[in-house]
Amino acid sequence: MQGIPVASLVIGIASSPAERRHLARLLGGSDAFLIVSNVDQAREFLGVVETPRVTVPPTRAMVAEVAPSPQPPPTDLAVDSDRRVLRWRDQEIDLTRLEHDVLLCLVHAPGQIWTYERLHLEVWGNRHLGRGSDMHSVVRRVRGKLARLNAAATIHSVRGVGFRLTPV
Repeated sequence: MQGIPVASLVIGIASSPAERRHLARLLGGSDAFLIVSNVDQAREFLGVVETPRVTVPPTRAMVAEVAPSPQPPPTDLAVDSDRRVLRWRDQEIDLTRLEHDVLLCLVHAPGQIWTYERLHLEVWGNRHLGRGSDMHSVVRRVRGKLARLNAAATIHSVRGVGFRLTPV
């Protein structure tokens, strides 16, 4: 169809009113944007039905980016899924299944924000409910393991939104 302008729609997710205002300022230059409080509201708006747990590696479309992403973590950081270990240069440390799965999501999209809802769906295979202390506990353990390896990357919290892997 020639002559029909194409517009893009940007959907932002922010749980608090202050975060929604900040996101609106960031997206102000977009043709059209929608800011919602959670993933369910976005799905409802788009008419998307919840699908079962996805088993394919994450893509850019699966993660949310609220701010410009920092430089990706050094390539010396790797997750060995066969042995379930985290490798930094010539050092390795064992990971639990949950630590492995959370870290694998974050490593596939360094610098990108993974929402609590998306991480919970990918790692636990169900919807995120409540305060997420289970997720915070796993992230705390992974941060400790990254620190023990002296890796040049860590997991940063994005308050009210989720987590991202960033360089130190």
